[in-house]
Amino acid sequence: MKHISNKARLALATLSLALAVNGCSKGQKPKEKPASATACADYTTRFCKEAGGEESTTCTTMKSAVELMAPAACASALANIDFTIKKLGEQKKKCEELVDKLCTDIGKETQTCEMVKTQTKNFTPDRCNMMMQHYAEVLADLKQQEERNKPLTPEKAAKIAEGNVPAFGPADATVTIVEFSDFQCPFCSKAAETSNKVKEKYGEKVRFVFRQFPLSFHKDAHLAAEASLAAHAQNKFWEFHDKLFANQQKLERAALEGYAKELGLNLAEFKKALDSKTHAATVDAEMKLGEEVAVQGTPTMFLNGARIADPTNFDALSKQIDEALAKQGS
Repeated sequence: MKHISNKARLALATLSLALAVNGCSKGQKPKEKPASATACADYTTRFCKEAGGEESTTCTTMKSAVELMAPAACASALANIDFTIKKLGEQKKKCEELVDKLCTDIGKETQTCEMVKTQTKNFTPDRCNMMMQHYAEVLADLKQQEERNKPLTPEKAAKIAEGNVPAFGPADATVTIVEFSDFQCPFCSKAAETSNKVKEKYGEKVRFVFRQFPLSFHKDAHLAAEASLAAHAQNKFWEFHDKLFANQQKLERAALEGYAKELGLNLAEFKKALDSKTHAATVDAEMKLGEEVAVQGTPTMFLNGARIADPTNFDALSKQIDEALAKQGS
């Protein structure tokens, strides 16, 4: 997930409700429930199966309602559930029509269409109706998102990976991953864990490049980015990288100097680099580079030029890396 969501992500955000979990006290012998009492559980099970699963908004709403129903009322509802299932089917058609229309206009084989299919399963019919009423706006936002999701041209993919930038892995690796990150972004700390796992699992098979993209509303992020490049100049970038992400709440100047001292950097050179803003222009240039490839939030990652959907999910990223390696016979 990224730190900044675009309008399409907001339009298709999955609603979640906290569900209460009932437990038994230690040593308490559970009482056998009468048949009528189990009707409520049976009814919600069957209802939720037809409503799109346990995580769907329709299911969670019904669960809340059933908690207020008497067992006899649940038994009656269960006896007439075929009527309910028929009505659910009629209501689901509204969301199915929305998905079909959006995927037809965006492209049925696109990543955005797959996202629409997944997220819409959790929507109520009213939400789908609302989106249909604002269809032109929703479609425009999703088309913009799909445009951003397209793989970079070979020229742009090469441009974001080149130069004397913090990286691990050989320059001629089959797979190159480029990350645009912000040291004050909480989601970027999770992506940092992902990058460390990539290094552990793939070693020399993958080149991983780190790019700076401090967001304007993170007051300490730009200076932290400069400090990381000062550490890079002393061949201590990745150690400093890990230290910053482990201490995201303390990125002011004094803290940065403290981390440099802990890691054995030449403190005089480090302080001089920050005082003279030696690396400020480089940070700004990397932000402009990110904007050229439609980076709008952090973390953003590219694998061989293709935008990674969830940079914080190592399992998903590992699958993409394995596929890319297999394609090249590595």
